[in-house]
Amino acid sequence: MGFFIETLIGGLMSGMLYSLVALGFVLIFKASGVFNFAQGAMVLFAALAMARFAEWFPALLGFDSKLLANLLAFAAAMVVMVAVAWAIERLVLGKLVNQEGITLLMATLGITYFLDGFGQTLFGSEIYKIDVGLPKDPMFMLESMFQGGILVNKEDLYAAGIAAALVAGLSAFFQYTATGRALRAVADDHQAAQSIGIPLSRIWVIVWSVAGFVALVAGVIWGSKLGVQFSLSLVALKALPVVILGGLTSVPGAIIGGLVIGVGEKLSEVYIGPMLGGGIEIWFGYVLVLFVLLVRPQGLFGEKIIDRV
Repeated sequence: MGFFIETLIGGLMSGMLYSLVALGFVLIFKASGVFNFAQGAMVLFAALAMARFAEWFPALLGFDSKLLANLLAFAAAMVVMVAVAWAIERLVLGKLVNQEGITLLMATLGITYFLDGFGQTLFGSEIYKIDVGLPKDPMFMLESMFQGGILVNKEDLYAAGIAAALVAGLSAFFQYTATGRALRAVADDHQAAQSIGIPLSRIWVIVWSVAGFVALVAGVIWGSKLGVQFSLSLVALKALPVVILGGLTSVPGAIIGGLVIGVGEKLSEVYIGPMLGGGIEIWFGYVLVLFVLLVRPQGLFGEKIIDRV
């Protein structure tokens, strides 16, 4: 029983991190109707900026405080991501208003390859580390209930807490702020939102900036765990089943979808993997989503589209 709970907790923590990446997809799709394939590249680009700025600032400004370096690097990386959001709206999305969805999708693919290449040109192509002080030592919990206790990674625990706090903050932002309500209005109907004075271009910059902030937090967490390398952009592929399972327009769906897939991956790999030769963790999410789509194409929490003729 103790081993099962240990595996379950590990799955929940992985699921929270998947949800964090999936939120970037959901935020942009809700506000613009664009499925942003560049989200993984944004995570990588933000993580590269954070890692490199944290290296450069102490040498440039002449101090040796790791905390100050990380704070300045995070702020500078956020400025960079806002600039990226502004450039994407001005140079790409602003030119493609009211175009077909496939056109916008191809545009985000172009942004993906540009950010991958530009990031390598700007920040280098080595493997960099991000050290924000997250404890990496494991700890044992519930030793009085289970013999030997339950092994939990402290870094995963802190990362899951940060992800949960960010998700709660974004949910409150969408629900209770004027800007959040404007974002939801744009998501419901672009033309109606414009007719009541909501500037579409400004909203798109805001939502891409928020998605950039989410990508930065996700990049810092994943970079701290795995190191900042170009395979980091593939994390977005792990989040794709989460988005589809939860629903492209649902923030709670991204959270629950991430938890379901995170737990399912861990449990299936541990309990079914030995019988099938392993590797289930790689494809479990996609197979689960395939079965869900056969029953509910809009995802578990997505809005059902009804066309009246």
